[in-house]
Amino acid sequence: MSKSVNEAFDIYAKNLIPSKADRKKASSHRDSIETKLKSEFGLYRMYESGSWKHGTGVVGFSDVDYFISLKTAKPLYGSSALASVKTAMQERFPTTTVRVSTPAVVLDFGNGYERVELIPAYPSYTLENNDIGYSIPGVRENWMESSPESHLKYVNKCNQQKNVKGGAKKLARLVKAWKYLNDVPISSFYLEMRASKYMTTQSSVILAVDMKIFLSRILTEELSAMNDPTGNTGRIYPCSSDSKHAEAMSKLKTAVTRAEKAVAANKDGKVSEAFLYWNLIFSGTFPNQS
Repeated sequence: MSKSVNEAFDIYAKNLIPSKADRKKASSHRDSIETKLKSEFGLYRMYESGSWKHGTGVVGFSDVDYFISLKTAKPLYGSSALASVKTAMQERFPTTTVRVSTPAVVLDFGNGYERVELIPAYPSYTLENNDIGYSIPGVRENWMESSPESHLKYVNKCNQQKNVKGGAKKLARLVKAWKYLNDVPISSFYLEMRASKYMTTQSSVILAVDMKIFLSRILTEELSAMNDPTGNTGRIYPCSSDSKHAEAMSKLKTAVTRAEKAVAANKDGKVSEAFLYWNLIFSGTFPNQS
């Protein structure tokens, strides 16, 4: 229960963080997966990446992502690497749902947070700071470049900025929650990078206002692909296809309209109305007004 919209946003952003118990459960299959990968392909390393590692995971939705740096020769097509990993995982876990969702193979163990994404990765270059750049299966191209350690450092740097400390990760969790709760087909990684970059332009954090401005900004820019803010890889795309881009734009327009009404209502002292619109944006999960 919250007296103000700002207080409700602080509570909500905190409640979106997965617990230590959730994290332990989500990583419980790592040893079995790693053993199978080593025997099937050989493995340089199995590196946890993505929202859990970055501290931007959303309770009940975020997967545990692993970059799996394979010792086998890089195939011509990214889809071939995904197919091989899928086959190996299905052999190891015959009763588990295993599917491809480019750039990853997804294992859904069906117990709460026990969903894992494996991203086949092949070392392709070394950056000046000695981070490794990888080739991974592409969403809109055959292969694409990725540097998970550089992206983690970028998110952490943005999150530690003076006057907005903690803001980048809070905003990332909020926009991801909107995405998941409304089945918006936008890449979580794209939203995280955009949210982190947005926060570098701010001098304070007011989550309700930042949420409205952020959604309005990516709508005005028509969900355009962005350059990697670290400068270490190529373009980061929001959607995997034109049809999903159109669907995402439609849902984004609805969210922006509601966010604008929510902020305006709160400014005019119509707090209950503001709560109503934020609750619509977050599909009935936003804290109640006390």
